[in-house]
Amino acid sequence: MPAPRSRAGRAAGVVLVLAAFAVLVSLGTWQMQRLHWKEALIGAIAERRSAPAVSFDKIEAMAAAGGDIDYRTVYVSGVYDHGKERHFFATHEGRTGFYVFTPLMLADGRAIFVNRGFVPFEKKDASTRAEGQIAGSVTINGLARPKLSGKPSSLVPDNDAAKNIFYWKDLDTMADSAGLASDRVVSFFIDADASDNPGGLPIGGVTQFDLPNNHLQYALTWYGLAAALVAVSGIYIYRRRR
Repeated sequence: MPAPRSRAGRAAGVVLVLAAFAVLVSLGTWQMQRLHWKEALIGAIAERRSAPAVSFDKIEAMAAAGGDIDYRTVYVSGVYDHGKERHFFATHEGRTGFYVFTPLMLADGRAIFVNRGFVPFEKKDASTRAEGQIAGSVTINGLARPKLSGKPSSLVPDNDAAKNIFYWKDLDTMADSAGLASDRVVSFFIDADASDNPGGLPIGGVTQFDLPNNHLQYALTWYGLAAALVAVSGIYIYRRRR
């Protein structure tokens, strides 16, 4: 009786080891696939950032056709409606403050929210930086950024529209809280480039490009665990046979 149970136990152990090995190798392979995807994405972003700026009309047509407009260089002209600027909580070079999203009114009466850049916490009130509130027609160069489909994470705080403090870019709420009809607001954002603003504020060119790419490290970890499992199993079998 003991022998069959012993053989059954060894067989079960082999199955478990093989299953664990397959899972570890699969995880490593998945991380390698993610690595190739992330490298392609980083390369595409770098190519788009260095490309000549195209007109707003072309970017809008691309977005309407379902194209990927993220990080594409664009220029657009209009008049800022500074009284409707929205404030996105952010940090910049170690300082706490806000990104200023201001509706740029287009010639056809629509608006597009432009991330003009960063202002320190104590400069949230536009009256403290009046010299930076550009009047009249302006031409903005920057990067197109798509509208978010929803809150990016449950860890992100809820937006406080009543206090004009946003923790994620909810375009519909931004428009509604600014008194703009959603059907008259362009369905993407523009991050303004680093061109100087009067008075130095807002500080433009704040788009972040630091995409984490640790997939190779993760892949090596999973493959390393698979190799360790093989080594430990081999040592165990060798000792059992001796």
